[in-house]
Amino acid sequence: MTDCRPDLHHVNYHLHPGVYNLQFCIPYRILLRMTKVAAIQMVSTDNVATNLRAAGDLIGAAAARHAEFLVLPENFPLMGMQEQDKIGILEPFGKGPIQSFLGDQARSHRVWILGGTVPLAASVPGKIRAASLLYDPEGRCVARYDKIHLFDVAVNGTGEIYNESSTIEAGDEMVVVRTPFGNIGLSVCYDLRFPELYRNMHAQDVNIITIPSAFTYTTGKSHWESLLRARAVENLCYVIASNQGGKHINNRETWGHSMVMDPWGDILAMVEQGDGVACADIDLEKLQTLRMNFPTLEHRKVD
Repeated sequence: MTDCRPDLHHVNYHLHPGVYNLQFCIPYRILLRMTKVAAIQMVSTDNVATNLRAAGDLIGAAAARHAEFLVLPENFPLMGMQEQDKIGILEPFGKGPIQSFLGDQARSHRVWILGGTVPLAASVPGKIRAASLLYDPEGRCVARYDKIHLFDVAVNGTGEIYNESSTIEAGDEMVVVRTPFGNIGLSVCYDLRFPELYRNMHAQDVNIITIPSAFTYTTGKSHWESLLRARAVENLCYVIASNQGGKHINNRETWGHSMVMDPWGDILAMVEQGDGVACADIDLEKLQTLRMNFPTLEHRKVD
């Protein structure tokens, strides 16, 4: 593998030396072969050490099943009692126990790991960046995506109110990263409701979409699978959606149903509730054949 570093004079402010995406360089040759991937589901607690141990066990289980690319859910290191709790564990980009954990796990198992979201320092005090970090088998952080769309909603009929923008600073850059097993478009949870984000990824030839999430039970029951299938089918992409899935110590309940979905919208593997791993093979040759025979992406009339 080639260590490809961007020209830092042209890098968006939140990138870091040694971190790259397809916008800046093409460090890997894509191999048209079957690759086993894993959507990891967790029920994270308010204790970081406990969550990292659980994540490590699940990573080990996925690696034992020969998964090469593993996706952890949003908020995997912490589901705090209060939204402000994540500010207390924020890390500077490139340093800290959560990032060290991800690099060490990727290196020891020789796998690619997407750390759902990690709370990183923001440009303003009192907030974090919800960063999805991709690590290669050498343990290097090779891409970063900061969640763009923030969940500021009241869920009908439940009394649930969420205001992510009170503690999270939104990102402003779409990220597609090239790997040996495909071009991965990075997104997080609420991004799933904004199809234009994924459509714009086709300018960088996206093949696989990742959606680490903490979907609520109510919204997940009604919308999760429908939205995932729409994103897979309309973009003719594989989707790896790792969700939180269960009742949390803060009394929040998440929907689970983490899954790997193919470009035709078929579910290849799924974990419904609780901790678990959904493993499936992705096949870029099959994807290319589907796009050639069913060329909806070429038939678009309006950008």
